[in-house]
Amino acid sequence: MPAYRLGSKGEEVRKIQAKLQLLGIYLGPLDGDFGGGTEGAVKLFQEREGLEVDGIVGSLTWGKLVGGEVPRPSIGYQPLDYRCLSLTGSYETGTGIPDCFAGVSGDFDGQGISFGVLQWNFGQGSLQPLLKQMFNEHAERSRSIFQDRFDLVSSKLQGGKSDLMSFARSIQHPTKHFLYEPWRGMFKSLGRSDEFQRIEVASANALYRAARQLCVDYRLWSERGVALMFDILVQNGSISSVVKGHILADFQAISPGLEEDDAEVTRLRIVANRRADAAKARWREDVRNRKLCIANGEGTVHGISYNLAEQFGIELRRFVV
Repeated sequence: MPAYRLGSKGEEVRKIQAKLQLLGIYLGPLDGDFGGGTEGAVKLFQEREGLEVDGIVGSLTWGKLVGGEVPRPSIGYQPLDYRCLSLTGSYETGTGIPDCFAGVSGDFDGQGISFGVLQWNFGQGSLQPLLKQMFNEHAERSRSIFQDRFDLVSSKLQGGKSDLMSFARSIQHPTKHFLYEPWRGMFKSLGRSDEFQRIEVASANALYRAARQLCVDYRLWSERGVALMFDILVQNGSISSVVKGHILADFQAISPGLEEDDAEVTRLRIVANRRADAAKARWREDVRNRKLCIANGEGTVHGISYNLAEQFGIELRRFVV
């Protein structure tokens, strides 16, 4: 049964917040982010209604507050590539849907501007093709977002890299590297648009196909497996032949008597730990925490609580080949 709790994000959370706001017990923004303010308001509502006070919006609390049956998160109806991209994007940007598709940062790393769910950027030349495609295929929508600055951005995209990098640096703080308004808001609006999100998903599709092939190579059959391999490709780039050998050797020690689901989770944990062990010491435990969250289906990453099934519709079920 679906439930919404601390760390949940999306349109369903926004509905919860709106109802609580109408009752005068939630004073925060309608941002679709189930944080401490939302949890506190839910607990107050549950106390008033004589419900179990746990801060979780399950079937009983949803029925009393919103009415009807608690819905499955809308992201659960999206294809698996979108769900995997959303999860990894949430890790990468620290925000949920749709804002993970609109994450924007400045030149703190020398890349000019980094944007989108996988932080494509000007410095490496990975962002320009996405913006050009958007401008060419959805010119009217793009112009409605950038308004009288559309022609300026378009011309910079057609020019040289040096000029583009200078432009990128001119629209952000020189030391704190946040984009000035209205540029930040314009890029955020672009990333929230359905058109640009489709371009982001398509751009990440090669990685998604590679993640599915890795699942075949490592005998992983679940949606969680695809999500794990996709996150490895994004954050870590690959699995070396040496690490692969360790993983496959560990697989041999798995008890043949385990139930199918338990065996799959065991394999996922092995992959997660072995890939983390191979990471640089500075990042090793961050990699492990992130990967084990996927393997286990839940956890806390960068202070944010995750439940893959409830928040992203990623479950321990077979993915469609």
